[in-house]
Amino acid sequence: MTVIDPETQAGWVPEAEEPDEDEEMPLSLRLSIADTLTLGNATCGFMAVYFTTTGILIPHLTGSQETGMARHSAATAVILMLCAAVFDLFDGLVARKLRSSPMGAELDNLSDLISFGLAPAYFVLVYGMVADDAHQRVAAVGAIVVLLAVVLRLARFSCVTPPNGMFQGMPSPFGALTVVSIVLLELPFVATLLAILGTAWLMVSRVEYPKPRGRLAVAMLSWIVVSMGLLAAWAFDAPSGQLLLQTGCALQLVMGAVIPLFATARRVNNFRDNRRESRAAQLP
Repeated sequence: MTVIDPETQAGWVPEAEEPDEDEEMPLSLRLSIADTLTLGNATCGFMAVYFTTTGILIPHLTGSQETGMARHSAATAVILMLCAAVFDLFDGLVARKLRSSPMGAELDNLSDLISFGLAPAYFVLVYGMVADDAHQRVAAVGAIVVLLAVVLRLARFSCVTPPNGMFQGMPSPFGALTVVSIVLLELPFVATLLAILGTAWLMVSRVEYPKPRGRLAVAMLSWIVVSMGLLAAWAFDAPSGQLLLQTGCALQLVMGAVIPLFATARRVNNFRDNRRESRAAQLP
């Protein structure tokens, strides 16, 4: 039965109950601790683009000759990418130990695209604009290849379940750090471009890389801290800072090439062991 107000002739409807707090915020929109770390990853990637623009590109376009400022900004941008890698490492660990929201995987992919796709690709693009022997348009093509490689890798990771304990293709954080290491080595332009394209290919390839867990995660974190120290020494023009930075960048490239060999060797050994076991089972 509807009660009619004689003055307004409007239907009176019982006042709806105030929604509970649990109904106001759907479970899928609540951020977990792991999600907060993931957002830190995205923030670091964006700030890396900011420092690359304000400290390297804009001074170059305005004719400023402050090489110290460019060095500081380049080091800051790369350190921020390293910080993004730390956030990316810990958000996975926290998600496994505690919990992750239903949108955690999407947040992770979007943040990785900013920090390990856009930021290193933009770094390569700016390198092509400021380096003396670089070709801007060719460098832009290399930057696009890096960005698309990360996009394809992240999309494939969302659709394909990788083997237990392994990644197919170079992980995007490792690929991003390898790309910026190639640029910081200050090799001839052609060698730099070929190395960047090779890194992009590794990211979309089926070459296996181990997941950073346990001791490997500790080793990766230690290497990131060492890399930050090398970048700081280079930025503040410490004695032998340039040599230390180039040594660290060269080691990054060597690790990118050598680490898959260990995974391949382990896979071959497992195949041989399984073959021996099958032969032994067939014997009477």
